Parts: sequence; C-alpha cells; structure tokens
Amino acid sequence: MDRRGYLRALCAGGALSLAGCLGGSDGTAPGVADGTLTVAAATTVHDSGLLADLSAGFEDAFGASVRAVVRGTGAALRTASDGDCDAVLVHARPLEDEFLRAGHGVNRRAVMGNDFLVVGPSDDPAGVADRGPLDAFRAIAASDTPFLSRGDRSGTHVRERRIWEAAGVEPGGDWYRETGQGMGATLVAADETGAYTLVDRGTFLNTETGLAAHVARGLDDPPDLLRNEYAVIPTNPARHDVAYALAMAFVGYLTGPAQKRIAAFRVDGEPAFRPLARSEQPEFDQYAPSE
Repeated sequence: MDRRGYLRALCAGGALSLAGCLGGSDGTAPGVADGTLTVAAATTVHDSGLLADLSAGFEDAFGASVRAVVRGTGAALRTASDGDCDAVLVHARPLEDEFLRAGHGVNRRAVMGNDFLVVGPSDDPAGVADRGPLDAFRAIAASDTPFLSRGDRSGTHVRERRIWEAAGVEPGGDWYRETGQGMGATLVAADETGAYTLVDRGTFLNTETGLAAHVARGLDDPPDLLRNEYAVIPTNPARHDVAYALAMAFVGYLTGPAQKRIAAFRVDGEPAFRPLARSEQPEFDQYAPSE
C-alpha cells in the first residue's frame, strides 16, 4: 500500500469521514509527501532522544517533514490552542482532558508509557532510598535537602505537585526552588547543586550526571504515582487551519508501526519507554477523565 493509500485507509477506519480527513467533498486530497507536520512535544520526549527517532521513522514512511516545537506539556497544549501546531505529544492527563473538553483537540490516543524517578545525590543525604514516592518527598522536606522543581506546568511538574499534595506537604523555603526550564536542564542543575528532583526515565538515562535514582521499581511495574503516560492529540481542524490529514497520519503511525520502534528504543542499552497502543491495557488508569 502506498502512502496515500495508507492515509485513506487510516481515515476510513476511524470515526471521521474520508472527506473530513483528506480534503474537500470534490474528492481531492491534500498532498502528504513533501508536507510539513508541526508537533508540539513535551521536553521529555525530546530530551530522551525518542522524538528524533520517531520523527525520522514518520518522515521515511510518509515523505513528510516533522517540525518539532519542544516545550512543557502545558505550553505545548497552549501552542495547539492557539493553532500554532498540528498535533501535540504530551504527558499530563488532567491538562489533556481540559484541552479536549475545551474543544481544542480531537482523537486522543495513548502511545507509550514509562515512569518517573526520584533522583538525587548518590550519597542520598535525605535518606530516601527504598522508600515510596510519598515517604521520599516527606523525607526531603523534613531534612530541608534541596529539591529542584521545573515549575513550568509541564507533565513532570503536574505530577510532582500531585505527589507533594498526596504527601501532605506544601513545599517552600530555601530548600525548594523552581528552574522554569526543561527536564534535561533541570536534571543538570540538580546535579550541579546537589539537589533532588523528579525526572522521567528516558531523560534520566539520556542525560549524563552523577545523580542516582533512589525511588524506582522498574519500567514495567512502577508505583501508580510514578506511572507516566504519553498521548498524541491532533489539533481540532474545526477551530484552526491545520495539517489535519498529516496529523491523523502521525496518530496512525505512532499507534501502529512506531510501536515496535518504541519498544526497541534504548539509551545505553536500557529500555526507556514501553508501547501502550497495542497493550491489553492501553492506558494507565491513574487519572480518571473526571479529575
């Protein structure tokens, strides 16, 4: 099947009409090859190295180029709400649900998952090793050991705030600082200042630091609070003039052929993500849409 044929099959198999996905009622279809897809992606997907790998695979399959706008999940969703990208690849379900309910995005699909890690100096001054995430955060606060937060409404920041709330701690004071930067930069800053932070597994594996992962159960069986799901959401074409056909092709690629690519992706020989679209349990359930 050629690229145009694959795209037609993809649209015909979904809830959208072929005309709605590929073009006007006259049967004409916009070009797929040589088009440009703009994706606003979470910094963690970029900093782990996976975004470049997935983009290359999509470009090879469709002859289209991918322009990545890399920012935290909150900012990525705002980019789509402003009509400045064709799709988002993000990881904060509460923010995603707000985005969908407001009508800015359509056809959300789970793509992959990994886990968050509580990392810090190798000598573990707060004594968080072998504790669960709640006890680890409480120990950091009780010891006034430095903790760096991204502070940017990214998926990681949203999860960090959820853990503090569940731990019954309102972080503040000299020991708690916000970087306002992406995951890779925050991780490097934590290493330089001897601080703890919350990081996704992919970025941690791909960023050279002297930090150690003190709270981690494993990629396939993380505690609920540390589970991390990524989803792709096309921008609503009823709201904005976007490359919707390409965005739906991207959805089909990520939830289809790219699942093997995600499973095979390694950082220094370590798996960093696990595919979800073909899983018997395709979505982590730590967030209900009503939250």
